[in-house]
Amino acid sequence: MTAPDLVYDWNRRGTAFDYRTARVQLHDDTLRDGLQSPSAVDPPMDTKRRLLHLMAELGIESANLGFPAAGPHMTEQVEALAREIVAARLPLQAGAVARLRVEDVEAIALLAEATGCVLEVAAFAGASDVRMEAEGWTLDELLRMSEAAIGAAARLGLPVMFVVEDASRARPETLAALYGHAIAHGARRLCLTDTAGAATPGGVDRLVRFVRDEVIRPSGQAILLDWHGHRDRGLAIANCLAAVEAGVDRVHATALGVGERAGNAEMDILLANLAVLGAPRGDLTRLIDYCHLVAEALGLPIAYNYPVVGADAFTTAAGVHAAAVVKALEKGGEALADRVYSSLPAAEFGLVQRIVISPVSGHANVRYWLQQHGYDPTDHVLVEALLAEAKRHDRVLSINECYRVVTEALYRRETDSPALALPVAPSALESDEQP
Repeated sequence: MTAPDLVYDWNRRGTAFDYRTARVQLHDDTLRDGLQSPSAVDPPMDTKRRLLHLMAELGIESANLGFPAAGPHMTEQVEALAREIVAARLPLQAGAVARLRVEDVEAIALLAEATGCVLEVAAFAGASDVRMEAEGWTLDELLRMSEAAIGAAARLGLPVMFVVEDASRARPETLAALYGHAIAHGARRLCLTDTAGAATPGGVDRLVRFVRDEVIRPSGQAILLDWHGHRDRGLAIANCLAAVEAGVDRVHATALGVGERAGNAEMDILLANLAVLGAPRGDLTRLIDYCHLVAEALGLPIAYNYPVVGADAFTTAAGVHAAAVVKALEKGGEALADRVYSSLPAAEFGLVQRIVISPVSGHANVRYWLQQHGYDPTDHVLVEALLAEAKRHDRVLSINECYRVVTEALYRRETDSPALALPVAPSALESDEQP
């Protein structure tokens, strides 16, 4: 049996949904929602252009370029990014945000004409009772505003995605009225948003099915449906998958989940989950570059335990775990080792499993390190010296510390040969990285 065949997958038992045939698209909001993070630094344009290329390589189909009506800086950003998509012939559908105001839509139309890039208008307004109370809006006012904005986009030849903010807390009759009105006036894509991160997977399922069955189907139009979720309650990725299984056509997310408050659904984790579930995507070995580019450019460090791209994501320190990984490597190579203590194969992302030495390590960790660094893994003296050193610390031993322990142990044993030929690379000695 191959390594994947050894994994019994309860996730696919008793469900009619098959991710291997799913054709859901992904929409990247990093350059809009992501830059709204209170802790983010606005990166230079060259970085933003590079990010567009990485989106395309990862198989992301569309991107939000920004909110032109927010001011000259954002107008310049949307124009520059739209020109990059056209010039580089990137396979990305581009979009820009507008309030339910004709002047916002006209600003997007001017940019589309200037750049030759088709820009989808994401026309938005909040429609939950709490949001309308805060804004002082009535449903009738929202209907009039949406009619004017969507009508303007239709006259200007722009595709429209009608976005109801806080849809996950809005009443069904409000959603039916707004979405139905938007369809009647030319919107051909609707977006359900969980703006406050209030939804649960069960709630997402009911919400998507309601709009699909009670609004879209009766319209008789070919309407596409999007899901846009936030992570205030830590449920964003689960909600994205629930939306996919309920029948949405596109899901929104940002790199590393950057965004306001606790942020948006994490595009990188969503990509990883879709890959494991069997949904076809692009080159996931570019996920590391995508995440690190955003982290460095926005000044937002990646947590050590962050899935896939965190420093510890595929690193094992515990003795029992390391022993299993080593046995798997010996029996079935990387394919088996990738699955014995991981549900995400490191190789899928161009990475490998790592074993380090720490206070919770055992003999397997030490023998593996010795073998990987050119020493005899059965040398009892070296094994015990490294293990004893690990138990004296409260953290993972650095590569320098491991080499020092081995060097001292060899010197003590061979005092008649003080000048030992050790397989130590100069770069390793100059570094204090983990082994």
